[in-house]
Amino acid sequence: MTVLVTGATGNVGRHVVKGLLEAGEEVRALTRAPERAALPEGVEVVSGDLADPSSLDAALAGTDRAYLFPLPGTAEEFTARAAKAGVRRIVVLSSVSAEYADGDYSGDHHTAVERAVEASGLEWTHVRPGEFMANLLTWWAPTIRAENLVRAPFGAARSAPVHEADIADVALAALLQDGHAGRAYSFAGPESLAKHEQVRTLSRVLGRDLRFEELTVDGARALWLGQGMPAEAVDWLLQDPVDVPVGPTAEHITGRPARTFAEWVADHRADF
Repeated sequence: MTVLVTGATGNVGRHVVKGLLEAGEEVRALTRAPERAALPEGVEVVSGDLADPSSLDAALAGTDRAYLFPLPGTAEEFTARAAKAGVRRIVVLSSVSAEYADGDYSGDHHTAVERAVEASGLEWTHVRPGEFMANLLTWWAPTIRAENLVRAPFGAARSAPVHEADIADVALAALLQDGHAGRAYSFAGPESLAKHEQVRTLSRVLGRDLRFEELTVDGARALWLGQGMPAEAVDWLLQDPVDVPVGPTAEHITGRPARTFAEWVADHRADF
């Protein structure tokens, strides 16, 4: 049977596609723009949009497992159509923020998807990573390329970001192995790092002299709103930070050591 990967061209989805191919699975990748997908040979690339569930029936036909990118507005209809098509297992890309929903911007978003999948009667597993290392491709890479500069608030706040390949490996375990149904896996990266420490690692691995400029809350708000970020997202990102310790990592599901921030930078050297 075929595995459907939604969000297949995203940072995590691409790794899920690659891992499924390496495991010998038949892979169907859903994307709104098949002509720009640039996925590996052997992947069946199909057109569809999670925001338009009526476009998904052909993609779901003949599949028995699905990796679901989180889009709360249509998650319930997606799962209904998936069940009708014969899908038996759904693995959700969620977030550790789902643990503290009820008014939390990110938590409410992901919890809505989780609840829709749980109500479907299908096998489900929720993959709940913390902060993505890949966020820096949007937040920091443009100014690093242009100015050798990082601008960010809360320079001393510590987080334990996760490599997107580790997130994909957890999803792959749930897609390919039995024994994960009904589980929600929360995990962080293997190091607790302040932003200025991340910049030092970027400097060392890239071999460049990078500067860190700490933004005030007001400065960050103006910058992000000016870049088109939704106000709710900006408010959520600018809450008083809480230092994130190293907790469980992907290793407790995959059996392999979690990838470090330095490894991530090396993997993305060309992006900077």
